[in-house]
Amino acid sequence: MGKTTTANIGLSLARLGFSVVAIDVDVGLRNLDLLLSLENHVNYTVIEVLNGDCHLDQALVCDKRWSNFELLCISKPRSKLPLEFGGKAVTWLVDALKARSQGCPDFILIDCPADINTGFITAITLANEAVLITTPDIISLRDADRVTDLLECDVISLFEQVAWRLVEQDNMQAVIVDFGLKSMINIW
Repeated sequence: MGKTTTANIGLSLARLGFSVVAIDVDVGLRNLDLLLSLENHVNYTVIEVLNGDCHLDQALVCDKRWSNFELLCISKPRSKLPLEFGGKAVTWLVDALKARSQGCPDFILIDCPADINTGFITAITLANEAVLITTPDIISLRDADRVTDLLECDVISLFEQVAWRLVEQDNMQAVIVDFGLKSMINIW
């Protein structure tokens, strides 16, 4: 559910003319590339960039349909993260994206793992705003409450609610416009 939302919001922002980099930081269950139909185009990942095997621009996958939308995956399936991977690596990554010769992307969407683990904590390191995606069942709501507490401890603004009428009308672009497009680094 969260990855689908990340894909939809990212592509909607691109359709509105914004430059977007979506980063899938879910090491164990990377699949944002599948939702975007880019799975056969991921040749390099952040791990290879950090290991010096390639440059950042080689790891970014440009969507042929939207030249202003790029995907970046942390790792390939079944790969292991180096022990030193963490907040410093994410900080370096976002700084490197901002310093690219093409200019800073309008939006950097960081898609987190579903559970609260090192990957989640690493992903929220640089976020200043968050959208928390959940289903309306008691288990998911309890988990969402715990995530909200963690985000608030890190002084990360959380959008209060999504205009469900727009979602039900399948109008994700209106949802994005409804939020005002005010942040540079987002966690979706």
